[in-house]
Amino acid sequence: MNYLTDLLQGLDFEAIASFIDQILKTRDHGSKILFIGNGGSAATASHFANDISIGTREYERPFKAMSLSDNIAILTAISNDDGYEEVFKKQLQVHLDKGDIVVAISASGNSENLVRAIQYAKEKGNKTIGLLGFDGGKLKELCDQFILIPTAQGEYGPVEDIHMILDHMIGSYLFQYIQTKK
Repeated sequence: MNYLTDLLQGLDFEAIASFIDQILKTRDHGSKILFIGNGGSAATASHFANDISIGTREYERPFKAMSLSDNIAILTAISNDDGYEEVFKKQLQVHLDKGDIVVAISASGNSENLVRAIQYAKEKGNKTIGLLGFDGGKLKELCDQFILIPTAQGEYGPVEDIHMILDHMIGSYLFQYIQTKK
């Protein structure tokens, strides 16, 4: 328990504030927040999209968030036809618009499908953000900004725990933010 507390206390709160600022700017422009991730991080991507888009209870000027990890038919079609490495890039080719941000959630930061998606988003001029673990991997160097949970290689549990805590903290903040603006 102390280990998780130590990791939480070591978070870069300026990076978290910057992430929230990007979400608010994206909303102000009517753009989308596209979350991507594999495995447990795919579940976090889904949860994040839900908490930001629906959990904030804002429907007049909503947070347009979606997880590209959610549609099994799309995931398996792209994986079958083009390879799993292309599963998020191909979806971005359909869904990514100017002004959208792409948020990659990954403990290792090295998943090839996430790396390719972030490279594509950057080529198109979109802002990219990583929620990362371990040493940040390749995504730490590629993303415009990141929040890193520095743990030993292979410590997925604590990284995924804190990514979910970030989801709930940010979702709660945005909910309160919307309530004060009404």
